[in-house]
Amino acid sequence: MSCGAEFSSRKARSINNMDETVILGIESSCDDTSAAVLRGRTLLSNVIASQKVHIEYGGVIPELASRAHQQNIIPVVDTAIKDAGIRVGEIDAIAFTRGPGLLGSLLVGVSFAKGLSLSRDIPLVEVNHLEGHILSHFIDLPDRRLPHPAYPFLCLLVSGGHTQIVEVRSYHDMEIIGTTIDDAAGEAFDKCAKVMGLPYPGGPVIDRLAKEGDGEKFKFAKPSVKGYDYSFSGLKTSFLYFLRDRMAEEPDFIEKNRSDLCASLQKTIIDILLAKLLRAAKDKGITEIAAAGGVSANSGLRIRLEEEGRRQKWNVYLPELKFTTDNAAMIAMAGYFRYMQGEFSSLDITPAARAEGLARR
Repeated sequence: MSCGAEFSSRKARSINNMDETVILGIESSCDDTSAAVLRGRTLLSNVIASQKVHIEYGGVIPELASRAHQQNIIPVVDTAIKDAGIRVGEIDAIAFTRGPGLLGSLLVGVSFAKGLSLSRDIPLVEVNHLEGHILSHFIDLPDRRLPHPAYPFLCLLVSGGHTQIVEVRSYHDMEIIGTTIDDAAGEAFDKCAKVMGLPYPGGPVIDRLAKEGDGEKFKFAKPSVKGYDYSFSGLKTSFLYFLRDRMAEEPDFIEKNRSDLCASLQKTIIDILLAKLLRAAKDKGITEIAAAGGVSANSGLRIRLEEEGRRQKWNVYLPELKFTTDNAAMIAMAGYFRYMQGEFSSLDITPAARAEGLARR
């Protein structure tokens, strides 16, 4: 159901000049409250309020996350609008994350977007969180135009909750050709870090320590999965049993070998990721390759992607670090493409924790 005629004059004004379209993006799928403003494809502001409360628990607590979103949503949106140098009346559409994500967290963002839409007569545009990560590659900055992949391209989407290879034919035509059958790569990083006694979130800590270690020092299990799909549960089990056996012989084994363990674990995860991506690129004959999601901030993965790109003659696109984690700029960018096609949401829309959007092969 579309918002229809009530927004017709606003749509006509903006769609005729998309470079001047102003999109407010709202992201609240997990533990970061974010709001951003785009004019056309140019980012004017991107404000993120992170929640430190989860660190002591070693993971995100959904109830605490939703409460923090309630506290943060108004000041974050207000700051984003002010930083962008616009008035609320200039906003042409509100793009918001409908899902997937934590239901309580999503509810805060969706409810705020609906309230602002109703009070100021602004169209709503729903966005799939994963599409947002992929389309973050089309954001430009005020001082420069960033490199954009050409269609079709393959996107390695890697985060704490998802690990996928997505064939992107256009902004609204994406197909998952490979996905994890159990755990995500980011989850493997975090859980293995926890086993080693490293703080949460463990991925960035492993990345830092891996720079000081030898990635060839230890070997861990690499799963054999058909097609382009992934599996990381076996790796986690292999890592756990390896530490258990070594610590039985040498109680301070982790402390003595922490950097080498991190480097070896990181190399194994990257090997697994790139093996399937390489196969997919060859089978599809696609040389435009992008990465997205929180794990795309991993320095080892970025280096390996660039090295593989040179070997395979790929055009590799890596997001700026500020666009790798959850942020509203990517939601506004995805919303821009939907707004351009007149794809609006009704005021009775509800969040969806397991929202669909990307097709599975």
